[in-house]
Amino acid sequence: MPRIYLDNAATSWPKPEAVYRALDDYQRRLGAPAGRSSYAEAGETERIVLSCRKKVAARVGIADPSRIIFTQNGTDSLNLALHGLLRGGDHVVTTVCEHNSVLRPLSFLSERGVTTTYVPCDGRGYVDPDTIRKAITPQTRLIALIHASNVTGAIQPVEAVGQIAAEHGVFYLVDAAQSLGHVPINAVSMGCHLLAAPGHKGLLGPLGTGVLYMAPGIEQHLTPIRQGGTGTRSDEDRQPDTVPDRYESGNLNVPGIVGLEAGVSHLAKLGEQRVQQEARTYLERLLGGLTGNSRVRLYGPHSTEHRVGVVSLNVADYDPQELAALLDSQWSIQTRAGLHCAPRMHAALNTLPRGTLRLSLGHFTTLDQIDAAIVAISEIASG
Repeated sequence: MPRIYLDNAATSWPKPEAVYRALDDYQRRLGAPAGRSSYAEAGETERIVLSCRKKVAARVGIADPSRIIFTQNGTDSLNLALHGLLRGGDHVVTTVCEHNSVLRPLSFLSERGVTTTYVPCDGRGYVDPDTIRKAITPQTRLIALIHASNVTGAIQPVEAVGQIAAEHGVFYLVDAAQSLGHVPINAVSMGCHLLAAPGHKGLLGPLGTGVLYMAPGIEQHLTPIRQGGTGTRSDEDRQPDTVPDRYESGNLNVPGIVGLEAGVSHLAKLGEQRVQQEARTYLERLLGGLTGNSRVRLYGPHSTEHRVGVVSLNVADYDPQELAALLDSQWSIQTRAGLHCAPRMHAALNTLPRGTLRLSLGHFTTLDQIDAAIVAISEIASG
């Protein structure tokens, strides 16, 4: 039975053929580090890395590629933003919708005197910007907001929150883990100072890649969380002040970045309009096929207008883990069950302690695969 992969919110699969070819070519033909040497292969490697910066910058609506920092993954990007920016006595406004990649650093930082307010969401998973406005205090240094939930798929009003941040003179961090590569993003119109994302999800790169957009001037406030070799100013024992070197100590994951460059290039060839239209069509098919079954409980927005291709559900009388195991063993449908590293979101949905079953669509999901998942879940629900 063909494998049906519906766990793209964890990591995208399969990757474009161009990603596999780029990885193989780099490992076999180039093999050089970035920014460390001057021979021909090192120069070609450096050009690919710069090309990737430029293409990621274009995806977030900026012109200066030096504002894109390469990291290990989305979690690493968020940790750099949070640990680098916050100090004892600071206050953070965030939401119950956040991933543990935000929740856990904030919990850790609470031991160092950082306080946090978690504003609620409504029954569909949306946050009212006014609740964020009301939570701001004179000590508030940062607003941290997930762009699209990895549980409900709800796309938050990031631009409205950006205006609030600007009005109050506080920094603004957007977690774009589930949105970058899936929906159009313009970091400038969002008004965010920092935007974090993995490279291995919507951007179609390999695991072990992440990016952090930094607005001009933020480096004056954001302390690096590691120091070391950068290939620049090697005569000095202090970290360079220039970006991206200030935040990229040690050798970059060049194989991953080479693959990421190929993934972002593939997306550019598809075009944002095509990606958007296909995603909406497939999501409508999935939601339409599952809506109306009294034994299937769907969570999140009812409309596809302000959500990404992430669908969480429960089937009456089934534990989510049992449901995932049945789909895998009997239909070769791969999903994810549990709390999805978002415990406060599940608390808001009243799905603790077991969580939900999550189906997440990707750029290579097909209508036939969606129809197969609808049939399988419907059969389980009717049994």
